[in-house]
Amino acid sequence: MEKPTFPPYLALFIGVAAVSTSAIFVKLASAPPAIIATYRLIFSVLLTLPFLFFTKGVFQEIRRLQWQQWAWGSLSGAFLASHFVLWFESLNYTSVASSTVLVTLQPLFAFIGGYFFFKERVNIIGILGGLLAIGGSCVIGWGDLQVGGKALFGDILALLGALTVTAYWLIGQHIRRDVSMLTYTLLVYSTSSFFLLLYDGFMGYPLQGYPASDWGWFFCLALIPTLLGHTIFNWVIKWLNTSTISMSILGEPVGTSILAYFILGEKVTLPQYLGGAIILSGIYLFIRFNSHSKGEETDESATYET
Repeated sequence: MEKPTFPPYLALFIGVAAVSTSAIFVKLASAPPAIIATYRLIFSVLLTLPFLFFTKGVFQEIRRLQWQQWAWGSLSGAFLASHFVLWFESLNYTSVASSTVLVTLQPLFAFIGGYFFFKERVNIIGILGGLLAIGGSCVIGWGDLQVGGKALFGDILALLGALTVTAYWLIGQHIRRDVSMLTYTLLVYSTSSFFLLLYDGFMGYPLQGYPASDWGWFFCLALIPTLLGHTIFNWVIKWLNTSTISMSILGEPVGTSILAYFILGEKVTLPQYLGGAIILSGIYLFIRFNSHSKGEETDESATYET
């Protein structure tokens, strides 16, 4: 594998800082969550298209894509679309802090997926760390239950958003071994936009008639957390695996909570403090002390290694 032209961990830090703005922009927009997600992806595609004419060999690579790569890319786009709808919808029911902490439980799902699909084993400390992280999410859920059932429903949506984005990263880790970042990004963002447009039509959401400020937030979502966040992750995933990226995204709630405090005036409650700390501690144990032992190696499982 060729050497990266930019330090992957530094790129990862920039990406996490960028995605920390996502929940803030969603909260500031007044359009339905699905519409916000739709225009976030459409604008991302439009901002990415000019790079086709400045990047050598992309058109040839797109023409050479095999049907399996198209299929995996489309499935990845479907998971990304589902992630955005679930997470954005959760912000209508629960706080920015709760939603962001819960949606970043991605490492837990990543390791569970590795166990079932890739025959990876988890040691006892890793298991205890996973259980501790789940306990932290229960603390946040219990605190929101005291506020009202709607907040708990928002927490559940955020957890489902964590599950779908983990599937998105796992597929990306597979495809990016043989497909360039630009080609993969265009494939995923385009198919994700298509699925979101279908969902909007099914739900009866109008595609126009929103205030000018919303269009500004749509553009900000495309430029900062998507192009400077998710697109950077799509580049980094060629050199770092899904678990590493998912672990780094745990820094997102910190940045988001700080921005929510200063921009939205949201206060962080005691259950959110405690639950967030427990989640971060549990996932740290899960990642730090987990040792993998692979079962019988298959070509497919080997494809997902970095």
